[in-house]
Amino acid sequence: MKRAIILILCVIGILDANAQLKYDNDKIKTGAEQTERYLPKLKGKRVAIVANQTAIIGNSHLVDSLQKLGVNIVKVFGPEHGFRGNASAGIKVKDEIDVQSGLKIVSLYGSKKKPSKEDLKDVDLILFDIQDVGCRFYTIMNTMRDVMEASAENGKPFMILDRPNPNAYFIDGPILDMKHKSGIGQFPIPIVHGMTLGEFALMINGEGWMANKIKCDVEVIKVKGYNHDMLYRLPVNPSPNLNTAQSILLYPSTCLFEGIALNHGRGTMYPFTVVGGPMLKNKYTFSYTPYSIPGMAEDPLFKDQVCYGLDLRDIDLEKIVMSKKINLSWMIDLYKNHPNKEKFFDRSLSKQIGNIDNLIGYADFKKQIAEGWTEEQIRKTWEPGINEFKKIRQKYLLYP
Repeated sequence: MKRAIILILCVIGILDANAQLKYDNDKIKTGAEQTERYLPKLKGKRVAIVANQTAIIGNSHLVDSLQKLGVNIVKVFGPEHGFRGNASAGIKVKDEIDVQSGLKIVSLYGSKKKPSKEDLKDVDLILFDIQDVGCRFYTIMNTMRDVMEASAENGKPFMILDRPNPNAYFIDGPILDMKHKSGIGQFPIPIVHGMTLGEFALMINGEGWMANKIKCDVEVIKVKGYNHDMLYRLPVNPSPNLNTAQSILLYPSTCLFEGIALNHGRGTMYPFTVVGGPMLKNKYTFSYTPYSIPGMAEDPLFKDQVCYGLDLRDIDLEKIVMSKKINLSWMIDLYKNHPNKEKFFDRSLSKQIGNIDNLIGYADFKKQIAEGWTEEQIRKTWEPGINEFKKIRQKYLLYP
């Protein structure tokens, strides 16, 4: 009962924090919703769909909708978190039969990361529809690249039903030093790239970011009525731990907390909006207790321990959007108040992937924080890379 009351109060607080934002959903029509534009292209084809729970048309899943419309779907490929989106972050997903559709689900987050030649032998066209959140460390863009690569290697056309990027209104962060390429960073781009997946697919093709610089036959069904400055509230949670509009807007900044030795809300109903640890008891008054939540965080850092730290749920999101910046002040504040600074970036206690060098994208960030660099000084080192990226990005934009 106590947890239920706390959850209700949290939801009320989140709604209040989002009340000042004006979303543009009513002006936008996603690629998937424009069936008249792509159904004729699917007629007579054996279609494989790459999707998760975010692939919807209205209140219906894309797969269910297209089956009813007579599209011959032969299989579905599922990314991290699985086809129905109920697997925890980093958990390997097995192949299965989807009960609702009867289709075979081939996992791309288990024993393989891209479709095999055998997987595609009975496929004429690959249809991709997954909601992205616009950050380098969100793994959907890796999955898309891998499927594009398999598509190109096996001569299969690749069609993207594009969706708005909820963090497309700004570009920020250091360019990934490819020495720190990992599962949470595969491309030499800033943390926040300001592109839809349709646009990013064109960049992958154009910049030669697939094996042997192979080219994929890509077609993008564009979002209607959209531009990058529009705010889009996701109708479906993109993953179990991005479960509010607030967490999605804070994610470019708060995902960096995965690279420090503090809990960042995993094991609560408000991940990516709080951060803390037991050792900060004398530094902060706000507290919360992580616990095991199946499907979200089975074994969170500092499970069943009282954590003290920052509560970002009441942050003015309008100011976050207007700033068009990743916030580093929270990281700097936590470091200053941490009693064991040599342990601040030590993730050995956690089972989550979260090496700060891989998350931020370069090795000097730890040193900058330890030496007391200001947010402005750190950001200044990012500027040359961001400016060069913006020039490259311009070639692939689909929206004004």
